[in-house]
Amino acid sequence: MYHDYAVIFDMDGVIFDSERAYIEVFRRFCARDGIDCDEATCLKAIGSTRENTRRIFLDAYGEDFPFDSYYSECRDSLAESGVDLKPGVREIFAYLSEAHIPTALASSTSRASVVRMLTDAGLIDYFDAIICGDMITRSKPDPEIFFTAAAAIEKEPARCFVIEDSFNGIRAAHAAGMRPLMVPDLLQPDEALRALCEEVFPSLDEVREYLMRNQG
Repeated sequence: MYHDYAVIFDMDGVIFDSERAYIEVFRRFCARDGIDCDEATCLKAIGSTRENTRRIFLDAYGEDFPFDSYYSECRDSLAESGVDLKPGVREIFAYLSEAHIPTALASSTSRASVVRMLTDAGLIDYFDAIICGDMITRSKPDPEIFFTAAAAIEKEPARCFVIEDSFNGIRAAHAAGMRPLMVPDLLQPDEALRALCEEVFPSLDEVREYLMRNQG
């Protein structure tokens, strides 16, 4: 079957169960130094670039909050311990590869971290293009990262499915005129956000089945 579409993935919370891990480790490092880092502030940063995340924390805890130190410690800790894949990851990439469907990544995480994580997981060769937070100027919910990913795989935005877990990611995909498929992770969508999605699924297994039924 010929499929005239592409699929663009977010990474954290979609491919890796990393958002939960990042929050737990980040809060632990803060608590070690006597800082009560609340979960609500962490959740606000989901789907944002490092620079936007820094600003969220400085606004919440003051300009002297040692964000960069905690961020680096958190990154190093998770690189050492590893992060689990979300259910259905290997199956959906195997399907897309076998079906010759162009696949890109659009992650707010830095390229160095993205490449390391995908390489360690044995997934990097599935992607035709990888666009990261330090390769763009505007963070989600701005659609820049998705337009950049679509251009890299030479697909019109309307022919691109976007698989996202974050509210800002869904807003960005919708603003780009793409086809947002949401797989919620830490935050469940309200009705307003659901209205921006083509579909909402409990896992990547259901996304794969949906794509297999799609005629392009």
